[in-house]
Amino acid sequence: MSVNGLADNEFWNSEEETVPGFEEMKQFISSLQRERNYSPHTLRAYECDLKGYLRFSSRMEFDAFNPTPRQLRGYLADMDAARYSRKTINRRLSALRSFFRWLNVMDLSSSGSASAVSGPKLPKHLPHVLSASDIDALFADLELPQEQFENGEVDAVALRNKALFEFMYATGARVSEVSRITLENIQWGSGQALLFGKGSKERIVPLHEQCLLALREYCEKGRPLLSFRPSVTQVFLSTRGNPLSTGAIRKIFKDEMARLGLDESLSPHAMRHTFATDLLDGGADLRSVQELLGHASLSTTQIYTHLTPERLKAVHSQAHPRG
Repeated sequence: MSVNGLADNEFWNSEEETVPGFEEMKQFISSLQRERNYSPHTLRAYECDLKGYLRFSSRMEFDAFNPTPRQLRGYLADMDAARYSRKTINRRLSALRSFFRWLNVMDLSSSGSASAVSGPKLPKHLPHVLSASDIDALFADLELPQEQFENGEVDAVALRNKALFEFMYATGARVSEVSRITLENIQWGSGQALLFGKGSKERIVPLHEQCLLALREYCEKGRPLLSFRPSVTQVFLSTRGNPLSTGAIRKIFKDEMARLGLDESLSPHAMRHTFATDLLDGGADLRSVQELLGHASLSTTQIYTHLTPERLKAVHSQAHPRG
């Protein structure tokens, strides 16, 4: 099997294929790549999570495809004893549930134990957002002196960074989506961007005028100075003409936070959180924000309502009969 160009020996350890269930696991992961177009990173995560379970079932000598709830709880307890985080344990249990659903469809298992077992409760963490003053300071710092344009000077990196931050704040895009965005994904006429989220799911997000202006200036004056190969169509390029990687975008963000004296623990994902929170503060409904963020479930979007108590009070006061 080959996964997105990866050779078999890069993805599978042949010494482990003697463990019962490994062959079926490979078939399952192949189906995720083929039918859901999961990225190599996601496929490796599934591989790691499922290998852990199959090794445990082999070591404890029980049927990996038809475990009892007690045996699965033993697996969770084993991870807890090994000091795996609750988040990791829940992720592995989620991968196991997906695996068992596939096994059931393929008539390789009739077990419902994975659905009957609950993972550990996770502590609720509110998303980190940038305040309005932080956003103002950020874009003031990214503003380019007008004399640069009047003198014919072009700072391609500065133009790129301004467009990059405007795009992240305007769209709430994930870092991976920002890294992948191509020139043809920008719909200049309608002022929209086509984003490809998890599982390559498409969504269209509007671009406000300030973002479009920053993108136009960068694409017309800055990007040509960074572009060395016509075959590279991604919007945001490095100084070597390569698409900006997710790691490079994170570093640019961290460097900007450090220069402004803001919280350096923030990641670019904070721009996504800020985008969602500001939309809700501005009166957007939760379902629209869900669509713009590309969340599969509304419950994922609902966490942002905890950040806007004043808006919720105002809505309650306005809409409730006794408000």
